[in-house]
Amino acid sequence: MQSLRFNALDNLASNPAEVKVTGVSKITGIFNENVFTLKVARQFLSDEAYKSLAASIKSGKKIDRNMGGQIANGVKAWAESKGVTHYTHWFQPLTGLSAEKHDSFFTLKGDGTPIEEFDGGALIQQEPDASSFPSGGLRATFEARGYTAWDPSSPAFIMEIGQGKTLCVPTIFVSYTGESLDAKTPLLKALVAIEKAAVDVCQYFDKNITRVTPTLGWEQEYFVIDAGLANARPDLVLTGRTVFGHAPAKGQQLEDHYFGTIPERVYAFMRDFETESYKLGIPLRTRHNEVAPAQFECAPIFEEVNIAVDHNLLLMDIMTRVAKRHNLKVLLHEKPFAGINGSGKHNNWSMATDTGVNLLAPGKTPKTNLMFLTFFVNTIKALHDYADLVRASIASAGNDHRLGANEAPPAIISAFIGKYLTQVLEQVETRVGGKFDEQDEAMLKLDIHKSIPELMLDNTDRNRTSPFAFTGNKFEFRAVGSAANCATNMTVINTIVAETLKTFKKDVDALIDKGEKKEVAIMQIIQKYVVESKKVLFEGDGYSEAWAQEAEKRGLPNVKTTPLALDAYVTEKSKKLFANNDIYSHSELEARHEIMLEDYIKKVQIEARIMGDLATTFVLPSAIKYQNVLLTNVKNLKDAGLGESAYANQLQVAERISHYIQQMSDNVEKMIEARKVANDIADTRERAIAYCETIKGQYFDVIRYHVDKLELIVDDENWLLPKYREMLFLR
Repeated sequence: MQSLRFNALDNLASNPAEVKVTGVSKITGIFNENVFTLKVARQFLSDEAYKSLAASIKSGKKIDRNMGGQIANGVKAWAESKGVTHYTHWFQPLTGLSAEKHDSFFTLKGDGTPIEEFDGGALIQQEPDASSFPSGGLRATFEARGYTAWDPSSPAFIMEIGQGKTLCVPTIFVSYTGESLDAKTPLLKALVAIEKAAVDVCQYFDKNITRVTPTLGWEQEYFVIDAGLANARPDLVLTGRTVFGHAPAKGQQLEDHYFGTIPERVYAFMRDFETESYKLGIPLRTRHNEVAPAQFECAPIFEEVNIAVDHNLLLMDIMTRVAKRHNLKVLLHEKPFAGINGSGKHNNWSMATDTGVNLLAPGKTPKTNLMFLTFFVNTIKALHDYADLVRASIASAGNDHRLGANEAPPAIISAFIGKYLTQVLEQVETRVGGKFDEQDEAMLKLDIHKSIPELMLDNTDRNRTSPFAFTGNKFEFRAVGSAANCATNMTVINTIVAETLKTFKKDVDALIDKGEKKEVAIMQIIQKYVVESKKVLFEGDGYSEAWAQEAEKRGLPNVKTTPLALDAYVTEKSKKLFANNDIYSHSELEARHEIMLEDYIKKVQIEARIMGDLATTFVLPSAIKYQNVLLTNVKNLKDAGLGESAYANQLQVAERISHYIQQMSDNVEKMIEARKVANDIADTRERAIAYCETIKGQYFDVIRYHVDKLELIVDDENWLLPKYREMLFLR
């Protein structure tokens, strides 16, 4: 029987017909086609219901439950006009994925009459089983009740899967006792916190500003390989990454894939998933080849953070499903292949006012430049004060493989701002005696309105080694993992900036109360923050050992592994931060810490198991089979009366195979025993550390080394696992 590897290669060689993709002449013709936008709502709702929904979306006002019935009827009428028969509350439990339970509009009246029904109660609230999702001890197994509740700020949409259509209502997910069990609830709370804090500070500059909306533009990196080859790799199927695999002769060293011509088969896939995305209102703008072979990227236009997060989760789901139509496999793991670039999800974050101002874009006047400088410096101060928490927000088993490698920022959290803004902050810092006597004198002598160009987009080079880089009118958080839910890190970023802005306002008001003029007080506190946070600024090569040494001198944290990085969530400082901003209670933080540690343990455990399985059932038989071929040939040469020189080399190869087999097998057995010891550790954190430092740290690379050596030796026809050269270059 032929192996799955060679079946997949044969299927590739047979050149299957390309999946036909329906062409789109104008994206605007299908954009939001399957979304219940306010424009659609205007057609299907009464004036009263429409105004209630619009007020909730625009200003966060609660929708009266009585009005919920009218809105539900309108949503149902719209959905049925598009052929929808089922609905679901679409939510984001603490699994890293989205979840859904489908119900039909169909029901029976008391007399048995069948009807289609979707009332306000079904729209606003449902009750999935909370005990079946991670709760970190907040819920006992026998305590099953949990609630999903409608989030009107993210519009309902219709998901098309094959011939089926389902109405999806974005919701939060909380326990019976009110604790958040999802990623969306704390994010929404963080957005409320930063809006209030930012508006309060904006009032110093413009009394017309009543709303501030954080914005997010994510960039999604991913790999695409042939599905047949992927299915022949049990490690890819179960973990999303290859635990074995020798580097091919050609990797990315020629740098010929980046921005190269998109392969036709992948291009068809891209067009297909983009079409599905546009229907759901995901404003994709960019597609291109990334640095590594078989790696690609897409990116949308900026949106409000909550909607951008929902859209990114939807996109990952769409890409995964659409790829199957093209017999392709999308890999969203941060490091699916060793030796080449992994994948990240760059989060471009900023804040916009309801007056149309980007708070991280310099303006034309001293006043608007001062407002920019205020929010710019407060963001840097937040990063400095909570660097450990920012690091924790992107911690995962997958991202540990990527952070600090040759394509990703290091685990050291720092900010890059470019030479022009560095000069501006130096001017602020070195102001003689920290004195700012009058508004005009302060502004003119500092010359801020000339030092800060109106547009910063091209005034400084970009630094791809920085985890948090200013790129003209936004900060780019480059360290987020490709498989991550953006909600986690966006919750942290928005919370720490909110807290810093609140403190800033207290500090400024205290000086104003002492008689300082407003602008002078603002400049004095900005100077104070610049001095206190400047050590988090770094303009050089984040990959260099020199930076690691310098960061240590500065006292910046450099936590390289997830189990230790996650500690930042449960420090007294973090508990106070989240409690003060009504994001997490202490028990919710402890629960999330437990959940994230358990997630890490389980993922490393699965990787360890698949390594053992592959080594024993794939690699070992192939190696022994080839070794027997060699030894049989040696025996035949001896029997033929040939001298030792005729078979000495083959004997050496057979000995090397024995060595690698022995080392591989011994270390697999040791890893299994170490896993048993780790599993008996009661404390979750200590168990996670054991999995990280012992099981992964002592055995993964060692076992892989010997397996990869065998791959180079064993006859290609005997090797069962698809090789890197096939997965990365054949499609």
